[in-house]
Amino acid sequence: MAVAVGTSVMEMAATRTVVLASADAGLRQRLRVALTGLRWQVREAGGGAEAMAFLETSRPEAMLVDSWLPDLEVGEFAGQIRRMYPGIDVLRVDGAAEGDGARSPRRNELLHALREAQEAPLTDTAAWASAPASVPVHGTAGRGGFVEMPVRVRQPMGMVKERPAEAESLEVGTTALLASSPMPGMQMPGSIPELVGSNAGMMELARLIRMVAPRSTSVLIEGETGTGKEVVARALHRLSLRAARPFVVLNCAAIPEALLEAELFGHTRGAFTGAVQSRTGRIEAADGGTLFLDEIGEMPMSLQAKMLRFLENGELQRVGDNETLRVDVRVIAATHQPLEQRSAEKTFRLDLFHRLAVFPVEVPALRIRKDDLPSLTEHFLAQMGQEMPRKRLTPAALAKLQEYAWPGNVRELMHVLERGTILCGDRPEIGEDEIRFRRVTD
Repeated sequence: MAVAVGTSVMEMAATRTVVLASADAGLRQRLRVALTGLRWQVREAGGGAEAMAFLETSRPEAMLVDSWLPDLEVGEFAGQIRRMYPGIDVLRVDGAAEGDGARSPRRNELLHALREAQEAPLTDTAAWASAPASVPVHGTAGRGGFVEMPVRVRQPMGMVKERPAEAESLEVGTTALLASSPMPGMQMPGSIPELVGSNAGMMELARLIRMVAPRSTSVLIEGETGTGKEVVARALHRLSLRAARPFVVLNCAAIPEALLEAELFGHTRGAFTGAVQSRTGRIEAADGGTLFLDEIGEMPMSLQAKMLRFLENGELQRVGDNETLRVDVRVIAATHQPLEQRSAEKTFRLDLFHRLAVFPVEVPALRIRKDDLPSLTEHFLAQMGQEMPRKRLTPAALAKLQEYAWPGNVRELMHVLERGTILCGDRPEIGEDEIRFRRVTD
């Protein structure tokens, strides 16, 4: 195989490492063939989060980034790599260089491999079969550690390619912020497809989620009741390397104080009255994945010390057991309370607050992002239209929504729209009279 001009014999003899960040398995395979022939060691990542995790544990010489990634915005991702790891050559599959763009033997080889992948016939399965197997990426989802992507034929470079389908659709609850992109297969630059709205506050929230999702850093989600904090937690889990592992939810305000410790840490048979058999706790159930502690401000002080110990060393003891278990769990907490103020009032442990709030994010209230109301109402009406005839709002009804203060935030909006859908009966439009912000009997 020909080698790019300017490559020294000594440099060819050394094995260099390149990361391929692409959701397209076909592209990765063809590039792997070309790069292996040039004595590059190839690491494959199905998205930006996986590629970022690999960079945290090793230092490859180069990275090739596809023109679209399923989890991160390509331009911002490439810029972040350039800032954090200035010694790495970063190229996109269209040949554009990130950084100073200076030509080097290394970069010439990468461009040569890109040309070979572009010119290779789509039916060249023999070459694909002869390529070495994928190298596992550290920390990727799944016990085997390999990035597994379905193989599909890729159109020749330079043509518009079909974007891969989104990973999984997140569960929609009463605090939902989820939606598909504004147009099928498209998304706002810098956005996360699941989050509805393009308000500046939502764009900043999406940026922070993308930054912290690939790491195991504890995240504290702050925001008023009904803003959608659980949905943000689910998005963090989906974009993390733990996405294939459990996402376990515990509402600290919904469980009696006497049972909360056993619910979190588990218990052995006979540990207390009614414990007729041993039970795995929520923390242990989330091993390898994410534990979401909603309403963390309601956790009793007596339990906060034990939670802090777990966060610091990853060890737990079931109630009634002397054996110590070690688990790998990422903790995401949420609250509508000012925990820092409560810490000053001695009603919440300050050390636990600092341990939870390593990376705080805030979900904006609906009243300060009313410009997102049209997209939010369209999303919720589309959801309701799956079970009953699809409705739409009259201009007067939408104006009435814009005038309201929304103390219940997105959850209240969904309830108002559901009520309006019922009240308008067989009519296709929800009018101003059907928009009611209080109970029908008021």
